[in-house]
Amino acid sequence: MSSKEYLLNQEQIKEIIPHREPFILVDAVEELSETGIKAWKFVTGEEDFFRGHFPQKPVMPGVLIIEALAQAGAICVLQRDEFKGKIAYFAGIDKARFKRVVVPGDKLRLEAELTKLRGSIGFAKAKAYVDDKLAASAEIMFAVEK
Repeated sequence: MSSKEYLLNQEQIKEIIPHREPFILVDAVEELSETGIKAWKFVTGEEDFFRGHFPQKPVMPGVLIIEALAQAGAICVLQRDEFKGKIAYFAGIDKARFKRVVVPGDKLRLEAELTKLRGSIGFAKAKAYVDDKLAASAEIMFAVEK
């Protein structure tokens, strides 16, 4: 898929969420609605975390896969008019599971579905895939700054 086929590129993503290098973990958004998102992290091997995790066999840390899912979810929430320009903070992670390693060269598909939004507190189910194989999943809770 060429970059022209994406709904949002990373520069447009930076207009929605406050994350910046080296911590922005979403490269492109393919689909976006009020309640869901499909986004991508293209794991190049050049990411800073690979210097130490692990130099002899690079593996994307599971917590950063969850962070990438949370950032995708934040894009979904913070694109709403009532939350534009705000920050969404992690408030909880439940049922996190890791099913396969993510390595340089992988295209990590990030999917998040908003399941509940009560005021500035929200919940989402999130899954990350490589080649249609589940890599990680979690239920995430967030709080949007007031």
